[in-house]
Amino acid sequence: MRSRTIISTLFLGVALNANAAEFSLSSQDIRDGQALSSREVFQGFGCTGGNTSPQLSWKNAPAGTQSYAITVYDPDAPTGSGWWHWTVVNLPASTQALPRGAGSNPSSALPAGSVQGRTDFGPSGYGGACPPQGDQPHRYQFTVWALKVEHLPLGEQDSGAMVGYMLNANALAKASLTATYGR
Repeated sequence: MRSRTIISTLFLGVALNANAAEFSLSSQDIRDGQALSSREVFQGFGCTGGNTSPQLSWKNAPAGTQSYAITVYDPDAPTGSGWWHWTVVNLPASTQALPRGAGSNPSSALPAGSVQGRTDFGPSGYGGACPPQGDQPHRYQFTVWALKVEHLPLGEQDSGAMVGYMLNANALAKASLTATYGR
């Protein structure tokens, strides 16, 4: 009889999860699988773009979400460890979107208490796409992280690797859009 109870519970759990809304990320500016516009491209390092972070919106965060973080990462950068284009942490749980340009430094568009970490370009704030000339188009992973903590002990000088470590240790869920860019 015990195995029947376990099977019923597992079956019921699957049915509940199938009906749960999925944590998702969307944007008015970028589309999954599509090329970034020049607006999201870096200005410098041989690239000419607007260096503007796109508008991002998310919904259906899991229960227990206490804060959010956003990352933009290029896994195709020829560094051996990818390239961090943007990290922002400590977005309050009430935040459901960021407007275009929120990644400027300094930013008045980010909620109070939010912290933008250092990009692999050097400063904190959004650093747009800028793959090497002639490379195949790179993938740019825009990810929103739902976190189980209200605050991460990170500052503007913390690297993408440190931010990534803290996010993976505290994530409840994440949702991503992957755009491309080549030159």
